[in-house]
Amino acid sequence: MENKRRYWLMVLLFASFLTLAGCYGGDKKATKDGKMDTGGGEKAESGQVLNLSVEGEIPTLRTNGTMDGLSQTIIQNIFEGLFRLNENDEIIEGVVDSYEVSKDGKKYTFQLKEDAVWSNGDPVKADDFVYAWRRNLAPETISPHAYLMNAVKGAEEIQNSKSDLYGKTDQLGVKAIDASTLEVELVNSVPYFTELLAHAVFYPQHEEFVESKGDQYALEPEHLIFNGPFQLDSWDHDQKWTLKKNSSYWDEENVKVEEIRYNVAKDMATSVNLYETGAIDAVNLSSDFVDAYKDHAEFTTSLKSEVYFLRMNQKNQYLQNVNIRKAIDMAWDKEQAADSILKNGSKAAYWLVFPGFVQSEGGEDFREKFGDLNKGDLKEAQALWKKGLEELGTKDISLELLSYDDEQRKSIAEYMKNQLEKNLPGLSISINQQPNKQKLALEEAQDYDLSHSGWRNDVSDPVEFLSVFLSDGPYNWQDFNNEKYDSLVKKAMSDFSDIQQRFEELQEAEKLLIGQEAAISPMYQAGSARLIKPYVKGYVAHANSTASFQWVSVEK
Repeated sequence: MENKRRYWLMVLLFASFLTLAGCYGGDKKATKDGKMDTGGGEKAESGQVLNLSVEGEIPTLRTNGTMDGLSQTIIQNIFEGLFRLNENDEIIEGVVDSYEVSKDGKKYTFQLKEDAVWSNGDPVKADDFVYAWRRNLAPETISPHAYLMNAVKGAEEIQNSKSDLYGKTDQLGVKAIDASTLEVELVNSVPYFTELLAHAVFYPQHEEFVESKGDQYALEPEHLIFNGPFQLDSWDHDQKWTLKKNSSYWDEENVKVEEIRYNVAKDMATSVNLYETGAIDAVNLSSDFVDAYKDHAEFTTSLKSEVYFLRMNQKNQYLQNVNIRKAIDMAWDKEQAADSILKNGSKAAYWLVFPGFVQSEGGEDFREKFGDLNKGDLKEAQALWKKGLEELGTKDISLELLSYDDEQRKSIAEYMKNQLEKNLPGLSISINQQPNKQKLALEEAQDYDLSHSGWRNDVSDPVEFLSVFLSDGPYNWQDFNNEKYDSLVKKAMSDFSDIQQRFEELQEAEKLLIGQEAAISPMYQAGSARLIKPYVKGYVAHANSTASFQWVSVEK
């Protein structure tokens, strides 16, 4: 089996060998001591170096920026908020030493750790949180994740241009009682508030440093200041970067790895070759490589709390028609896509809130009431398609599918194109593959027709997924607008007076989004197939597609 796997791998990798050197800045070259340099740099003295590869550039390192999984992974390793996730995806204290909650659940008082400091030696102060939170809501620096702050008193009004409090960030319910005591007032008691505080939008920012850097803040390592377990030491954009252990971190003695070195490898064959040759220590596998490695001792899979879906941009005249949208949602085989193309543990999705994510107070799973949404068969899809074409007065529709530029999702895009063109007469689809950073920009500008998109949770609540599609939300990148949907979701974001009713109303909202409006076509709940070297211990890959390196060690 081993020989067969290696032979198959060599065939699959052959084409990549000719370009491997070019991907990493040219040919190998001799160092001063005569050894060959592959671009990885010198080993740290302790040997505690973790080598990884990723598919593209970091989109942002600003805590008020548009973050994907890679951005948030780096951010949560170089910064630390009041709380953080531990190895088991549980919330633990970050820079918080202790805290108290009022009887009505509306006021939190946090005491900060005395030894929590920035990398320049300045203490992390309560004012650093006040500054950061206000900055995330200010009109000129507002974060696309600002909606997560709506539980805080005044936050929703400060974001609302029609409110008397619009832009008045000094009215936000957060204040520094003294240098190490932070007080937060909420609109209502929120059961998952400490979970929210683990999100990067709630991280502190060093006001003097941030203001001194202006527009250059967070664009280069020298324009960053850190309070997390690691520092960004170097950043060769689109090529590689290195995190180094932060000697100023309050829990520095328990951070074992000295460096995490990332290289950008834009194709999976290159990444797998780097793993096989020992240049990297872990690699996420695309479907092309799962069959070859599924019996390997270093192979593992996991199911993530991340759901992918097809955005259907209703600025497009054809996609404004609900029958066209429903037909597109029904006319492709999602099980085959998950089982035969992805092959990494992913599950076909007919929903946004996945099974097992959350239960009611009585123990009912969120999926139990409505189950699979808009799950029709091909005959129904074709009838809806025909009706939609008649309503539009056309026989032919051409659409562009925006997708990621990695091989795995390229395969999904090609599969969907083939299925939809085959099953819906008159439909033609062109594929536009883009690196993630450019893809996000096109989505945000709504410069696309269909887009392979996704969302991962930050808290265990259906609002995490459903709030993405609010008509006035920062991520409603498809022009979806439904007043009833907005009303249900916005109520759930602030009203926790009747938990069971809230649960049921969120179920209704999801049914409206998918079953009634077909605003999106759910695709799959993402799985992850990975190879990881046995000498890497404590590697923490969170269910929300981020990773923490605070507990990792390299024991060669």
